[in-house]
Amino acid sequence: MFTGLIRSLGIVHSINDRQLEVAYVNFPFAVGDSIAVNGVCLTVSYLIKDGFGADVSPETWRRTNLGYLKPGNRVNLEPSLAVGEKIGGHFVTGHVDGLGVLRSLTLQGNSWWLDFTVPPHLQKYLAEKGSIAVNGVSLTIATCNDGFQVSVIPHTFYNTNLQHVNSNVPVNLEVDILAKYVESLLRFHPSEPPITSEFLQEHGYL
Repeated sequence: MFTGLIRSLGIVHSINDRQLEVAYVNFPFAVGDSIAVNGVCLTVSYLIKDGFGADVSPETWRRTNLGYLKPGNRVNLEPSLAVGEKIGGHFVTGHVDGLGVLRSLTLQGNSWWLDFTVPPHLQKYLAEKGSIAVNGVSLTIATCNDGFQVSVIPHTFYNTNLQHVNSNVPVNLEVDILAKYVESLLRFHPSEPPITSEFLQEHGYL
């Protein structure tokens, strides 16, 4: 489990169809530890100078943007959450739900406005002022329509690889796990009346 608060910007040391090596990690870690790399939960398989190597399964290559990485690329790193630590972002599992693409990046005052696409099957999990993880970064959704938009403050922009995102490489997206649990509960209780827009309006929610 992670929080979406990036602790280090690592650099891809090497990559092949089985493994990924990341250097310049500035927090303690050991073989067997879980580390989120661009929001993807990986296990440290072996150590290299100032970094680690991790095995990557074909399923992970297919579902994430790790396959787009090249040596020298910067990746967001976060160690797993320890019991008793502060939860400053939101609960992030490190299991990517889909890929998005940056449509535009605009400087607005002291922050950056980023507009992303989202796969259609994930749109239902997005809510204005809700949470989403982009390349492992916990962000608040400012608005959402056919995609979603976020406002990124300087600290987050300069201390993550959001500053390097472009339309040529997709970003990893993980929607809020609470939204998925709510959907699961509603889907598997057929005896309960379905929650529709008409139901919400009838009970004063719309």
